[in-house]
Amino acid sequence: MPASSKPHPKPTKKSPRAIIIGGGPAGLTAAYELLERSDISPTVFEAGDNVGGISRTFHYKGNHIDLGGHRFFSKSDRVMDWWLKILPIHSGEATLFPDTPVEITYQNQSRKVDPATTRTDDSENCMLVRSRVSRILFRGKLFDYPLSFNFTTISNLGFFNTALAGLSYIRARLFPLRPEKTLEQFVINRFGRYLYGSFFRDYTHKVWGVPCTEIPADWGAQRIKGVSISGLLKHALKKMVAGIDSSYAQKSTETSLIERFLYPKYGPGHMWERVSEIIREKGGEVEINKSVVAVETAGNRIIAVQVADDSGETTRIEAEWFFSTMPIKDLIAGMTPSPPSNVREVADGLPYRDFLTVGLLLDHLSLRGGISADQLKEKLPDNWIYIQEPDVEVGRLQVFNNWSPYLVSDPGAIWIGLEYFLNETDKMWNDADKDIIAFAIGEMEKLGFLVPQDVRDGVVIRQKKAYPAYFGSYKQIGEVQAYLSGFENFFALGRNGQHRYNNQDHSMLTAMIAIDNILAGNADKENVWNVNAEEDYHEEK
Repeated sequence: MPASSKPHPKPTKKSPRAIIIGGGPAGLTAAYELLERSDISPTVFEAGDNVGGISRTFHYKGNHIDLGGHRFFSKSDRVMDWWLKILPIHSGEATLFPDTPVEITYQNQSRKVDPATTRTDDSENCMLVRSRVSRILFRGKLFDYPLSFNFTTISNLGFFNTALAGLSYIRARLFPLRPEKTLEQFVINRFGRYLYGSFFRDYTHKVWGVPCTEIPADWGAQRIKGVSISGLLKHALKKMVAGIDSSYAQKSTETSLIERFLYPKYGPGHMWERVSEIIREKGGEVEINKSVVAVETAGNRIIAVQVADDSGETTRIEAEWFFSTMPIKDLIAGMTPSPPSNVREVADGLPYRDFLTVGLLLDHLSLRGGISADQLKEKLPDNWIYIQEPDVEVGRLQVFNNWSPYLVSDPGAIWIGLEYFLNETDKMWNDADKDIIAFAIGEMEKLGFLVPQDVRDGVVIRQKKAYPAYFGSYKQIGEVQAYLSGFENFFALGRNGQHRYNNQDHSMLTAMIAIDNILAGNADKENVWNVNAEEDYHEEK
């Protein structure tokens, strides 16, 4: 133990104790479930200054930033019910959706939300029902995302390019690339080489920093499985024939095609800030700015962690149960005694992609003859826009007004977020904030979104290890999984805890199932690791 360490006071209650590393969706869900369903007393240690992980809301001068964009929907009834228990739908939404129960749209089916059990008059702690509009900026024109076969798409591409796309797709279906090992092969087989080169290749390279030929097909199987030209054609045909305007496909429809979703009034972090409050009210602990720097093991059990505060002072804490959502690379590096060499090598070789957001507060947008805040719904209703243009570094643009008007302090301002996918070693990541803001403004001006004099203010937010990547030593991650699963009182949870590119609901399910196992006396961890790996948890059922 470091010289500055001190013993941590033991809990006054006699109940077993759980240490949870990380205050994101998985960690906070685990703490909440323990308090609701067991006599185990949880303490959550969050290294950052706020809860929510990548699902947190960043607060800046009364404005709020959703890091990455989070639509609240799930194929899991368990998760949907959990969310609505914490933040019910505000009763005022009924004026927007007069038919009751409220329908949450998800392609060509619907999920009805019972107003008797899911509505609240609490004007603060509530969910809103939001429309989803997402498009791709390519060659200066906006295309639907995901791609849809309609007049706008054909008009934007032109007849010749549309014909090329169709012929390319036919060729891919007749002569698929086999074996399908890379993401490039995965996408070409489902969309054809023309659409892959136009809408997938450059953007994916921008996100991950490596070409699609170096990313395994596993990534596509997890994130876009089932979405294909044939699926989009079926969807377009159903819309034309049935005139379907709303519906929420909770099951048996691709999540990429979602059209309406739930959203906390003040962004995704609103959910997790509220969950933290409830945890504390129920007797649990949530401590921020506390980093777990060492994990002590003995035989097949975790026995203690060492937690450092802002000053560097370290406290040793023992417990009966342990959960980790911290990056596997950091967890393995901090374990004592040191894990076997093969486990250390695999963990050390796991790559991540870091994430940088530039928030800009604007008087106007310059698109379409100028757009003011009150014209967004009519002229630019997008939640986000994927920037496919190869001559800029920005990967995606969010319009926070369209997520929730309560994310913006001044209703007359437009609040946008420019997203950059980087590594900590990249120059831009380490540039001064003012230089990054100036660079981002320049890129938006180049794309025709703004003129510099319309920018009121800007802010930079850096999120390390936002995206666990499926290359490097990822193919050997089973060795790390087997090692961690050998500790009978330990569970690895969530996106970074399992090094899996999970959505928020998948991360929550890993926590819920872990608590199920503890209460059932089930020592097997396989079902926890199989969330979003088994067919039932995939993007396609």
